[in-house]
Amino acid sequence: MSTTILSDPMVISAPETQATATAAAAATLIAQIEVESAKCDCCGLTEECTPAYIERVRERYQGKWICGLCAEAVKDEIFRSERLISTEEAMTRHMNFCKKFVSSGPPPDPTTHLIAAMRQILRRSLDSPRGLRSTPSSPTKTGVQLPSAALTRSGSCFPTLSG
Repeated sequence: MSTTILSDPMVISAPETQATATAAAAATLIAQIEVESAKCDCCGLTEECTPAYIERVRERYQGKWICGLCAEAVKDEIFRSERLISTEEAMTRHMNFCKKFVSSGPPPDPTTHLIAAMRQILRRSLDSPRGLRSTPSSPTKTGVQLPSAALTRSGSCFPTLSG
């Protein structure tokens, strides 16, 4: 029985080595991405963004940097306006709103303020017309005659607990 020895060199790449090389390349790429802090000219929120993104936002909003929340508020301001307004005018309106909100300071009693706000929301929802609140499949007073007697409870579906 004879033994043959092959002497051809082979390169074997272990998966761990490739994963390590890929992770190192990704870390290098991430380290190359520059991040800056940008403060919103409307609300004062600070975000970390790339310089390219900051520049695009400033181009869109006349040299001012505004955060994503304020950008949505500016779009909403344009949409809600009764007449066609420019982005600059909508941004000015939103900035004035933010200034008033910040200058008013926190409420003296936040709990009471929250309760009053919830009361106002409830009153608005109760004052709105019922037709707008009903779903399309639910009956309304127009077209369908509703029974005048209210449903009454005949008993509990839970057995009585004896102790």
